[in-house]
Amino acid sequence: MSLCEIVRLDGYIQSIYLAVYPDKLMLLDGCCRADVSMVLDYIQKNLKRPITDLKVVVVTHMHPDHAGGAHKFREATGCMIVSADKPKQWYAGIIGKAMLLTDIGLAYYVAHLKGRPRKKLWYSAYLYPDMTVKDGDKIIGFEDWQVLETPGHTDRDLSLLHVSTQQVYTADLIIKLKHKFVAPFPVHYPKAYKSSLKKIKDLNPSNVMMAHGCELAIDAATFDMLIAQAPKEPRTITDTIKHKLMGGKRKLKDY
Repeated sequence: MSLCEIVRLDGYIQSIYLAVYPDKLMLLDGCCRADVSMVLDYIQKNLKRPITDLKVVVVTHMHPDHAGGAHKFREATGCMIVSADKPKQWYAGIIGKAMLLTDIGLAYYVAHLKGRPRKKLWYSAYLYPDMTVKDGDKIIGFEDWQVLETPGHTDRDLSLLHVSTQQVYTADLIIKLKHKFVAPFPVHYPKAYKSSLKKIKDLNPSNVMMAHGCELAIDAATFDMLIAQAPKEPRTITDTIKHKLMGGKRKLKDY
């Protein structure tokens, strides 16, 4: 059955997109842990649907506002978790655990900036998906959605293209802050990030759905600006601290 609508919900620190069909639902990302009850309440109370209609939750990457709710959704609904086909967990090892703590801290910082009350954000460092995907794959049960690999922010970022309408969900590839578009923080792989921007630009999408922002038509000139201004070196917490110690003035941006 055909897509009815894509609903945008106001999550704890990010926009949440729910693809609604007559007989099934798909979350385009895994949300924060704090978003799970809100999303399930929306399905039951607003859509008047059983939560078991949620069949798929995609995890575009492992940050707290994109993976934090995935396992909880599966526990509650029996849905399938879909994520990138990578041989190694993003938060593997001691360094990975330190990254997780840092990323949760950043999520709380963004929540503070947004005036959100403090809520539980802790989630498993390891994701256990039911299905892994690569560039060009279709989502099982939602074959009108095509997977696009768009790394840069991390090594495993995914975007999702609704083929017939040419709407694309880009997760954290592009951030909308008030009246400007910016790159996310962090950017671990700057060359890959720039290539990912070009990839989405070349699609000429009808609409771009952003996790930090909303759904907007983005013209070629804006993509060109983002590509021109994209970081040329990795921009991470470690890089920022080094820059500060060397007397730089770089500021953290939310992501």
